[in-house]
Amino acid sequence: MDDLFDARAKSAKKSPLAERMRPQNLADFVGQEHLVGPDKILSGFMERKELVSMIFWGPPGVGKTTLALIIARALDAHFVSFSAVLSGVKEIRAVIEDARQQLKYYGKRTILFVDEIHRFNKSQQDAFLHHVEDGTITLIGATTENPSFEVNAPLLSRCKVLVLEQLTTDNIKTIITNTLSDTERGPGSLKVKIDEDAISFIADLSHGEARVALNTLETALLLMNPSQDNKRTITLKIAQEAMQRKALLYDKGGEEHYNVISAFIKSMRDSDPDAALYWLARMLEAGEDPLFIARRMVIFASEDIGNADPVAIQVAVSVKDAFHFVGMPEGWIPLSQGVTYLATAPKSNASYKAYLSALNDVKEKGALGVPLHIRNAPTSLMKELGYGKGYKYPHDHGGYAGQSCLPKELEGKEYYKPTDYGFDKEIKKRLAFFKAKRKQAKE
Repeated sequence: MDDLFDARAKSAKKSPLAERMRPQNLADFVGQEHLVGPDKILSGFMERKELVSMIFWGPPGVGKTTLALIIARALDAHFVSFSAVLSGVKEIRAVIEDARQQLKYYGKRTILFVDEIHRFNKSQQDAFLHHVEDGTITLIGATTENPSFEVNAPLLSRCKVLVLEQLTTDNIKTIITNTLSDTERGPGSLKVKIDEDAISFIADLSHGEARVALNTLETALLLMNPSQDNKRTITLKIAQEAMQRKALLYDKGGEEHYNVISAFIKSMRDSDPDAALYWLARMLEAGEDPLFIARRMVIFASEDIGNADPVAIQVAVSVKDAFHFVGMPEGWIPLSQGVTYLATAPKSNASYKAYLSALNDVKEKGALGVPLHIRNAPTSLMKELGYGKGYKYPHDHGGYAGQSCLPKELEGKEYYKPTDYGFDKEIKKRLAFFKAKRKQAKE
């Protein structure tokens, strides 16, 4: 049996595992099926050996650089990697001249890959704008920032923006499994196995970044002790040491998942921001999908706060959008702000209860007829049948006409009963006013 330490010594002379395992073609690429799957845009470009300038927009570690390399290899293009941070206009001019020479003497097009393209200043962008337009170079930019905010309009208009999604937990597990079985570039010859809880731990805590997962896996391989780990298995303990994190009791598909999210919601409902923040931290540290938490916050804002604070739903949706924009690791910051706002907002479930009450009548009484006076009457026959007859246009009556809009069987029914908390109190006054006006109209 090969000595694991000897294998490590040989491995140490090579590049990092994450770099060695960079896919060479689309068949080996994991994730981004909406771009690289059959009949999708990137696979189509490579099949036709054609390409347009593009900007890859997505979080770190999802394959932006890898896709650019795969495209260049498939098109047999001259590939130049360019740093928007370290290079200036002088370097751009040198790249342009090199691209002309490649096309003139070798018939090769040049793909210029610009990482962190959002850091390009105006003079840098202007320096190669014309050369992108005339086809001297094909630009592939990569950015974690919204290109519509960070890239100037002339350059953006000449590029196709492709959005790369965060890798799923299953994607990361596939990458880890493929890496361990790879005998050419990976540690496949070592015949190392990995426990299910260990692979889940690494996949969850990598937050969709393949690079983080592979770096952790490489560290785990180095931490294995041949004299003790004679089965050559990466255990949860080894994975925790490699990640420098402990696995919390939290099964995203099991009971603890529902226990913790329940505690999170109930803490906000009970106006306890401290407890809510604790459960938020528990979920994030355990690798819960932050967007799952954000969705629950949006629901909570309507169900438990409602019109007691109408701004709450706007805050919750803004938190969701902010997380989409920022991503991890900083995404916890807007989530934390949202949690403290929702937890301390006045509470009302009046809107939630009102719908359930109305739904109950729908189920019990079936499809009751729409009152004639509020039916639409687009044809003369409908008008003759009384559709729309007697309808009072509220704007002609000071914004409230006092007419009943419920089916006759439900006239006078009240579903919505605001509380005395927050803005609900103001709405309660409005409803009392409307109720008095309706009574007056009947009399």
